[in-house]
Amino acid sequence: MESYLNENFGGVKPKNSDEEALQRWRKVCGVVKNPKRRFRFTANLSKRSEAEAMKRSNQEKLRIVVLVSKAALQFIGGVNLSSDYTVPEEVKAAGFQICAEELGSIVEGHDVKSLKMHGGVEGIANKLSTSTTDGIATTEDTLKRRQEIYGINKFTEPELRSFWVFIWEALQDMTLIILAVCAFVSLVVGIGMEGWPKGAHDGLGIVASILLVVFVTATSDYRQSLQFRDLDKEKKKISVQVTRNGLRQKMSIYDLLPGDIVHLAIGDQVPADGLFVSGFSALINESSLTGESEPVMVNTDNPFLLSGTKVQDGSCKMLVTTVGMRTQWGKLMATLSEGGDDETPLQVKLNGVATIIGKIGLFFAVVTFAVLAQDLLRQKIQDGSYLNWTGEDALEMLEYFAIAVTIVVVAVPEGLPLAVTLSLAFAMKKMMNDKALVRHLAACETMGSATSICSDKTGTLTTNHMTVVKSCICGNIKEASDSKEFINMCSQIPDVAVKILLQSIFTNTGGEVVFDRDRKYEILGTPTETALLEFGLLLGGSFPAERQEAKIIKVEPFNSSKKRMGVVIQLLDGGLRAHCKGASEIVLAACDKLLDPTGNVVPLDEVTKSHLEQTIENFASEALRTLCLAYMEVDNSFSDKEPIPENGYTCIGIVGIKDPVRPGVKESVAICRSAGITVRMVTGDNINTAKAIARECGILTDGGIAIEGPEFREKSSEELDKLIPNIQVMARSSPLDKHTLVKHLRTTFNEVVAVTGDGTNDAPALHEADIGLAMGIAGTEVAKESADVIILDDNFSTIVTVAKWGRSVYINIQKFVQFQLTVNVVALIVNFSSACVTGHAPLTAVQLLWVNMIMDTLGALALATEPPNEGLMKRMPVGRNGNFISNVMWRNILGQSFYQFIVIWYLQTQGKELFQLSGPDADLTLNTLIFNSFIFCQIFNEINSRDMEKIDVFTGLLKNYVFVGVLSSTVIFQIIIVEFLGDFANTTPLTLQQWLVCILIGFLGMPIAAAIKLIPVGYK
Repeated sequence: MESYLNENFGGVKPKNSDEEALQRWRKVCGVVKNPKRRFRFTANLSKRSEAEAMKRSNQEKLRIVVLVSKAALQFIGGVNLSSDYTVPEEVKAAGFQICAEELGSIVEGHDVKSLKMHGGVEGIANKLSTSTTDGIATTEDTLKRRQEIYGINKFTEPELRSFWVFIWEALQDMTLIILAVCAFVSLVVGIGMEGWPKGAHDGLGIVASILLVVFVTATSDYRQSLQFRDLDKEKKKISVQVTRNGLRQKMSIYDLLPGDIVHLAIGDQVPADGLFVSGFSALINESSLTGESEPVMVNTDNPFLLSGTKVQDGSCKMLVTTVGMRTQWGKLMATLSEGGDDETPLQVKLNGVATIIGKIGLFFAVVTFAVLAQDLLRQKIQDGSYLNWTGEDALEMLEYFAIAVTIVVVAVPEGLPLAVTLSLAFAMKKMMNDKALVRHLAACETMGSATSICSDKTGTLTTNHMTVVKSCICGNIKEASDSKEFINMCSQIPDVAVKILLQSIFTNTGGEVVFDRDRKYEILGTPTETALLEFGLLLGGSFPAERQEAKIIKVEPFNSSKKRMGVVIQLLDGGLRAHCKGASEIVLAACDKLLDPTGNVVPLDEVTKSHLEQTIENFASEALRTLCLAYMEVDNSFSDKEPIPENGYTCIGIVGIKDPVRPGVKESVAICRSAGITVRMVTGDNINTAKAIARECGILTDGGIAIEGPEFREKSSEELDKLIPNIQVMARSSPLDKHTLVKHLRTTFNEVVAVTGDGTNDAPALHEADIGLAMGIAGTEVAKESADVIILDDNFSTIVTVAKWGRSVYINIQKFVQFQLTVNVVALIVNFSSACVTGHAPLTAVQLLWVNMIMDTLGALALATEPPNEGLMKRMPVGRNGNFISNVMWRNILGQSFYQFIVIWYLQTQGKELFQLSGPDADLTLNTLIFNSFIFCQIFNEINSRDMEKIDVFTGLLKNYVFVGVLSSTVIFQIIIVEFLGDFANTTPLTLQQWLVCILIGFLGMPIAAAIKLIPVGYK
């Protein structure tokens, strides 16, 4: 079976599957009772191709627009422009001077002429009643008016389907429709022969069973859809920095309105269409809209920013002009959402299992009907009455047909692929509570097979609460932990050095010091920037004062490949100065001078350089992140088109930033090791800092290797093959190093790799990995978009929780498959063998429908929603090549099926003697006993299935309220069916002794299951 599944259903990957693989398994799917339900959680390939066509059309349109706007820029310079635009009355009445349509056409059409005609960006801001410095002034009334005129920044989403839609879809099941027709014919013939109500019992029994199956199925599906809806809402929670009412604040992108001033930084997604106000080196990747891979420089000459594009480099302020469905991105997103997510490999594989069993079931159903019908036909031929058919004969033939159809209902395990979705939905909801947001369904199950985790250091293994605790300024090493010590430190540094240091901290930064409504300052920016800015404030510096004294000419933001940030400023005397900060050894290598203890600039000789390098090593060995700050005077001929100089700097000093290891990380790493998962640290930090932290976390062991990125890059493929298995720490790594490591682990070593990332440049590695884990706090929107799971608290322990839930999903689905296949095998063999030997089936259509509900919807609810236990992280991972239906499962399925078949067969042949049954109701009572025993076998087998290997299956049973609820409901309904619904379900009330025997027969399956588990088998 496994080879057939791999051949026909194995082409689908956890992510980035090609369309051919997605199409292929759909074609192979054979017996499908209800395509609408079975394929509900699979990608809609036709809608997806429509979206792709629309995307290509948009890309071509926007590409032409960009080309036209570039041509227009060359001719627009000296032309006098006159406005023929008329402001609509309702826009005027609301207090604005430009309508949404005009704004949309200017930005989307890159209409330079119209922009100039409206007075440029400032003119548009005035017409939108906003300020490019303070943003919009808000009152509830003005916000409402703005929303009415310009709309809100939300995309059209498909409406939540009502419960009745799920009822309707559940009714689309072909076998249930056939059974409904059978029930109708049975009603007509039965009432015609025996009158009302006696003649209607069989037909009404089938109808009631169908309605119950439909109701329970629809309820389960509807609850799943609500869970996915909640998770979709969480996925879309994106915040940006906005200036409103003169205050900088964090705001949801869905609250943005035209006139808002948005602050964009590297890695951000542009949240709405807008115009560039100010910024530095803003490089925008428009490939998602235009298809052009070459990034576009956005500035005052080309100020157009489109929703959905990404900030690849630099930073800028943007005036929002168009929002929501008025943007091209909004229209595109509405179409793309209809395509749905790719199906997961496990869903596809279980569709394969359902197809195989469905075909077997169909064969058995046809043969069973043929055997039952031929018995009646032979009797008719012998009597010579084969042309005379009575109502009784028609009802008997109809009953045989209904049994055959119901065998198909039971045999085709339609619930298998849907059990995956149910389990994933349950796990995703629970993981959300554990601070992990799953963006792609497949990641949940793939994480259960993970064999390797490549983790960042900062913020994941450490707390990300950074503070400067040590510094070496002007050659003097100082330690400080409170404001008094910082003031004392400041007094020991020459004034000229303090001035340059504060200038470097407050001008060469991607962060900002802002004031809130209570006039208290708040530091915005990355943790490293925040730590440096706080250091500057504690030294007595003023962010606004330093910014006013220096005009910023050019900024080169920090990125993980350069590992440095640079800025050129114009001083009050008109001179130019460059400041640089970044990885200590890189910036120090760019210095040829330094500030001495008196504040004078002196040449950097080898002895002093060695002293500074030793200081960096000492700081790093104390697990401190080190940064070097430097400056240089720049010639006045410098232009902002030129790159900032890379060498010739004067070293101001080195700071050591403390970022403590998160509580619980060491224990989590130990759990991973016991679970067979290798943890590697991949960081951009100094190797000594990385080794110190790795040892503290328990990642770096005695036999492990710590290597630097540049050295790793130099290695040949053969050397990497020998080296990679032992690499535990990679320091000073670039995003390309991380990508290379991940690729080798996946391809050469066949490992299932999870990778963490937070920066824009981490996107390739996150994409390459089996599971990309983006940081929810420190991560950029680009990283989050490339990731499969977002770690909301940036904590390594949460990654371990994700792995535990992943394993839980995989194991739970295996449990459910084991349980369902056992019911399939027994129900098929019992009805088929009985039909062949005795000429009738012991389980009627109504009874089989009840069995189907126990094993399908209720079984999935009970077994697919088991929470994870600690034992899951004490076994080895499945890895990439593990068989889903393992030998352990086959052992349990065949052993339990054999016991149940022997018991049912014994009851059929010896049941009357065993229970001393006689009289006209003997057959009905025996069939009721067989049905009751069969149901209790499934109830106890459901408990057995809670653990496929351990004998103790009761641990945590009472804590699982869903499981207990399902079992209790099953027992209560079984009592009602047997004792009170006899006329409809073909049962008769049983004595207490008979009930106890049925329960005992079911219970005996538990010690037998325990004995079966002692039989050793391979783990494939």
